[in-house]
Amino acid sequence: MTNHQDMPYPLETEQLSKVYDNFHALKQVSLRMESGEIFGLLGPNGAGKTTLIGVLSNLVRPTSGKAKIFGSDVSLELKAQKKLVGLVPQELVNHGFFSVEEVLSYVMGYYGLKPDRNRIYYLLEKLGLIEHKKKKILQLSGGMKRRFLIAKALVHEPKLLLLDEPTAGVDIELRNTLWDFVREINKTEGVSVLLTTHYLEEAENLCKRVAIIDKGELKEIGPTKDLVKKLTQRRVEVTLRKAPEKRERPHFVEFVDNKYIFTIPNNMTVGELLQQCKIPIEDVLDLQIREGRLEDAFLAVLSGKE
Repeated sequence: MTNHQDMPYPLETEQLSKVYDNFHALKQVSLRMESGEIFGLLGPNGAGKTTLIGVLSNLVRPTSGKAKIFGSDVSLELKAQKKLVGLVPQELVNHGFFSVEEVLSYVMGYYGLKPDRNRIYYLLEKLGLIEHKKKKILQLSGGMKRRFLIAKALVHEPKLLLLDEPTAGVDIELRNTLWDFVREINKTEGVSVLLTTHYLEEAENLCKRVAIIDKGELKEIGPTKDLVKKLTQRRVEVTLRKAPEKRERPHFVEFVDNKYIFTIPNNMTVGELLQQCKIPIEDVLDLQIREGRLEDAFLAVLSGKE
């Protein structure tokens, strides 16, 4: 296993800004990714996620600030640095009339590597493309092209994988296959992963830490579970044995039939809620609790209710 403590940060930005005419796509964004983690970059459309990935992959020049990959400034365009990064872009790329296997061989050559059939076939097998290795890229379906782009990004064995909306428009089965593989390479090859996605349930399940950006500004960053706890409340539904007197109680949201619905802070127990509301436990027929989710935290940040 790689000793992550001895490695520089996979990526780091310092006061990173990008301005197009008078539009601020990024506004002094500073963040740092730990070695070996799967890190989520979340935000609505137009938040600046793709611009940030463009800077990190040296496709976009920042207006000010710095971006580093494994300790080296991306503006230096170091060949050794490029070999450490694999990029899966948001848009599908057309590779003309070359076959899947041919393109992967060419990509290895681009990075100064001899085509490695074992590596190529390993990726094709894992991503469900082995039966399509001789097909031209144009012949692949949209979902197959997504898989191909991931194979292309990983064929040279990078240490940092940038995934920009990799599962946009693909079915649930394919998404699950891709995420299982991302977890596998993260664990077995020590690949650090930066993920942007609109599927917040994915990010919650995959990412140890997340950053939320909106209108180019970094709004929140931290461990996923801590942000959910900080920015959300628990929803408690209490069904009573008999219809009580209808009146508002602490943390009350609404009353439906014989059911009280409350939202309470994460540090409050249900017992404390019942005590505050003067509801005897023997009057409770059913009780359901829904913990806060990353989606709730995300919406709280965007609405300014954090």
